[in-house]
Amino acid sequence: MTTSQARLAVDIGGTFTDIVLEHGDRQFTTKVLTTQSAPEQGVLDGIAKAMTEAGLQPAAVGLLIHGTTLATNALIERKGAKTALITTEGHRDAVEMALENRFEQYDINIDRPAPLVPRYLRWPVTERLNVHGQALLPLDEGSVTALFPLIEKHAIEALAVGLLHAYANPAHEERVRNLIAARFPSLAISLSSEVAPEIREYERQSTTCANAYVQPKMAGYLMALDAQLKAQGFACPFLLMTSGGGLTDLATAVKFPIRLVESGPAGGAILAARIAEELGLDRVVSYDMGGTTAKICLIDDYQPLSTRTFEVARAYRNLKGSGLPVKIPAIEMVEIGAGGGSIASVDALGRVAVGPESAGSQPGPACYDQGGERAAVTDADLVLGKIDPAAFAGGSVKLAPEKAGEALQRTIGQPLGMDAPLAAFAVAEIVDENMANAARVHAVEWGKDIAARAMIAFGGAAPLHAARLAEKLNLSQVIVPAGAGVGSAVGFLRAPISYEVVRSRYMRLDGFDAALANDLLATMRAEATAIVRQGAPDAELSETRMAFMRYVGQGHEITVPLPARDLEVDDAETLRALFEDTYRALYGQTVPGQEPEILSWTLTVSSPAVSSKVTAAAVGGPPGQPFGSRRLFDSNAQAFVEAAEWRRETLGSAEVKGPALIVEDQTTTVVPDGFTATVGKGGALVLTRA
Repeated sequence: MTTSQARLAVDIGGTFTDIVLEHGDRQFTTKVLTTQSAPEQGVLDGIAKAMTEAGLQPAAVGLLIHGTTLATNALIERKGAKTALITTEGHRDAVEMALENRFEQYDINIDRPAPLVPRYLRWPVTERLNVHGQALLPLDEGSVTALFPLIEKHAIEALAVGLLHAYANPAHEERVRNLIAARFPSLAISLSSEVAPEIREYERQSTTCANAYVQPKMAGYLMALDAQLKAQGFACPFLLMTSGGGLTDLATAVKFPIRLVESGPAGGAILAARIAEELGLDRVVSYDMGGTTAKICLIDDYQPLSTRTFEVARAYRNLKGSGLPVKIPAIEMVEIGAGGGSIASVDALGRVAVGPESAGSQPGPACYDQGGERAAVTDADLVLGKIDPAAFAGGSVKLAPEKAGEALQRTIGQPLGMDAPLAAFAVAEIVDENMANAARVHAVEWGKDIAARAMIAFGGAAPLHAARLAEKLNLSQVIVPAGAGVGSAVGFLRAPISYEVVRSRYMRLDGFDAALANDLLATMRAEATAIVRQGAPDAELSETRMAFMRYVGQGHEITVPLPARDLEVDDAETLRALFEDTYRALYGQTVPGQEPEILSWTLTVSSPAVSSKVTAAAVGGPPGQPFGSRRLFDSNAQAFVEAAEWRRETLGSAEVKGPALIVEDQTTTVVPDGFTATVGKGGALVLTRA
């Protein structure tokens, strides 16, 4: 790709598909409804609109980057493939027994989320490996072929294979795949030794089941989109955003779609980290609210928190342990079903509830006028005056305010004796409090102070709610970056091409084997480099290596950086010092006389991150003027007030005092009474709370 070629980013959400096209120092954005039955059609429609606006042909595009929450939504809504799990005899219930703990000790009614694979589809085979990968019991191939009638009987669409200790030796899993693939060549098969080659059977099997569950849908979608893009003349590299904040090639994404499960939100976190660095904010919280979900991420020293295990679809007050664990490299964030399409209702106790069910794009909230009858958050925002019905999503979706009011009155107002505006206010308050609670819980889990941070808000719905959320969290500053309405897609264009490989290989430091460690890391480097070179054939690559270490006898590891060179015999003491420095920084002291051990190793190969030439809004210049006014519901006064309307691109050096609405094509920023908005570096809106 030459520097003169355009770069295209696509982000598919549960409700909207966002497109960003950068060409030189110009940026073109568009937002179209996601076409649920064939998501690739919405992508192609959005690309066509952006290309037409830019006056470009497909040959002018040098790189296409794609991220999506389709996999996440399939897991949350349980709309994946019919999946079976093959596991070692005697261990079919591991994914249901989980960790045998209670995430809420004092609630006798708690319920863990049901496994993706029910018990009648979890099938044992006869085999057994030990922790070192040695066969204690050879694989009985007859126990595998005996499953063929069950695959046919239950019309299985995807198969997960998670045998005991397969991370140490994949031979049995590979043989199971070969036997089944010979009989069912079109069946999607996921091996735990490839998807998550790490210790801990529950997390490994859960991740493999999740990969299998979403693979047919994701692979079919990605391959169909790739074929149609090529047919239209796009010959550029096609890269996918991963949950860890890097980019990978199409073949890897098709094989391991679980790595894309948080790809859309990861792009937003990358954008927020870049904005924080530009503005010199070393402690921020990013807030991404789209049509289906809302995501909160903590960013310290311009780096989002990262993890190797996170949970999808937490079912109980956002508490850790109440979701499905997925063991992949990911940016650490909390995600809840609170988006513009989240459906509002009144429960049996007379309380307003919002989400996690979403109206999506079809039929969408009632105000979309596509047959939806249940009130959603967007209906509430429209009734409260936050949205211009004629300019929603850049005018691509015309809203019907009367439908929103009717739905709110019918589903919320009548049961609770409220008029439509008060019902809308109740919905907005509940969704904002749900997000505030999720942010508080997330910060506490990580030992962080949420109130000492600035908020960076993006996504189509976040600027509508950000100031109110900041009030609830006692934050004094909200940043709305340029292009906020399509923020995750903008973030894709800032991400490096990278790939992380992980392997579990147990090693105590008092028996440190440098040759074995170097051989393992070399194999991991070759695997990661081969993938990264698909999208960055000529770039100078960097490498990051980490070890997951703990004291012998402990239950959890900490991440320790490894020297950027081949390891030597004397490096046992080097690693001991690095481990103790990291341990002391986390816990304030080390444990004298205890021996450290390594459980897993990770290696990440990356190309340089890309800087942008685009400044989407002018900084300075003469102050602009509002173009009109609109009635806006004031949350504190609980009444409508008159709010000035401004176009974002004409603000100049104006200081906008709330109540006000700052309008752009893909979103609107609500500036309540008590807040002041100005344009900061890079065109970011800076809202300051009095």
